[in-house]
Amino acid sequence: MSEEFKAIETQEALDAIIKNRLERNTKSVTDSVTAEVAKKYEGWISPDDAKKSADQIAALTEKLKASETQVADLTAKISANEISSAKLKIALETGLPSALAERLTGSTEEELRKDAELLAKFAAPQHQQHRFSSERTEGLSGVEQAFYAKNPELKK
Repeated sequence: MSEEFKAIETQEALDAIIKNRLERNTKSVTDSVTAEVAKKYEGWISPDDAKKSADQIAALTEKLKASETQVADLTAKISANEISSAKLKIALETGLPSALAERLTGSTEEELRKDAELLAKFAAPQHQQHRFSSERTEGLSGVEQAFYAKNPELKK
């Protein structure tokens, strides 16, 4: 105890002593809180990393929606082409002209085939009975035939 107690006489001296003690205490509290927080949230990501991840997820979600839309459009086109191909195939099999293939209705091959068979009955060429005359008209043009029909007294 060779040092003797020294009385604090000015505010500056008191501030200097308190400042050192306050810095030591603040440092120890900060270190303990930092260690506690680091231990508690170990393995977690930072808010900046979370924002980056959220932005990436949003971008990938948009790409996924665009891809799903594209897949749906392409699937619809493929389906339409398959139906069109089936209509043409069935129309040709049933003897319909290819121009009538798109008039076929139905979603299955059976329905298309039934409709094609029904339409083929109406689209089939009608056989007309020829009127035969007892007179011989072979080799005569239509004008000549009409002339002789108007003038039956003339001989051919």
